[in-house]
Amino acid sequence: MSEKIINHKSRTILIKTTKPKPSKVYDTYWKFAAERQAIFYRRLESPNAPWTSDLILNEFKFTNAYRASDRVSQYLIKEVIYKGNQSSNELLFRILLFKIFNKIETWELLEKILGPLTWENYDFELYNRALQEVKIINGTIYSGAYIMASGKSFFGYSFKHENHLKLIEKMINDNLAEKLNAQKTMMQVFNILKEYPTIGDFLAYQYAIDINYSTITDFTEMEFVKAGPGAKDGIRKCFSDYGNYTEEDIIKKMVENQHDEFDRLELDFNGLWGRPLQLIDCQNIFCEVDKYARVAHPEISGLSNRRRIKQKFRPAKLKNEDYFFPPNWNINQLIK
Repeated sequence: MSEKIINHKSRTILIKTTKPKPSKVYDTYWKFAAERQAIFYRRLESPNAPWTSDLILNEFKFTNAYRASDRVSQYLIKEVIYKGNQSSNELLFRILLFKIFNKIETWELLEKILGPLTWENYDFELYNRALQEVKIINGTIYSGAYIMASGKSFFGYSFKHENHLKLIEKMINDNLAEKLNAQKTMMQVFNILKEYPTIGDFLAYQYAIDINYSTITDFTEMEFVKAGPGAKDGIRKCFSDYGNYTEEDIIKKMVENQHDEFDRLELDFNGLWGRPLQLIDCQNIFCEVDKYARVAHPEISGLSNRRRIKQKFRPAKLKNEDYFFPPNWNINQLIK
């Protein structure tokens, strides 16, 4: 049997007994995580490259080991969430408006054209025209990080951004902020978000994490995870067989085993000012290891069979005081 059922204190517990089989990419996962986080700290200590002897990390762009440390997440937390009106509706409006486009330049140009971006002063036609203007200036208003469905079949507008504005309107008018605030688990938040047009599993999970940076919800990032397409590719490369584990089970095991694995491989990993990797971080690292392995382990295929890393690394200046995390993480006072 691959599963065992036991009774404990009147509860039925299912124990998985067939464990996943690691491939040689499994150790690469932990080495990548440790070195990528070491690069994060080295860049804070010194403005001058190189920050690593790893040729792949020197040449190509990879996200940080911690999702919240990345440039776009930091901008969302510092400039979008914790600046401006902190009422739930206004918070949710800003988060959705930023994340649907997921592009700092789009947000900043919208602010330049429209002034403070608020639900109270929102007008569809004004925002529609402003986004058209941003598109003329920048050539694009969307980040390439996510593939966004157009929503035309539901809202009926010709341009994608028009449908997305209507999506935001629908979500705010549905009292979504109040509904999310009333939920008891992150999975419930995920399920509610997934009910909206154009939002599938991947975006629902990403938005649940983004909203949880604010005060609308207050869940631990260790509570719930959903594997995205890139993570599934990375998991396939790290494990030759899943046993009777799901992809989400595997991500949870990575979180549980992180300290033992770093110790086993004699890797120095201090976390994010002491904060260990969370479910969202281990999920994201699988995405990055999928990319890294295209060069480091080209003979091992993922689900999508992608072979190249598209983006080259172009460093930006960083300073410790630039970083700010959700206050309830209790690490901002540790940043020096």
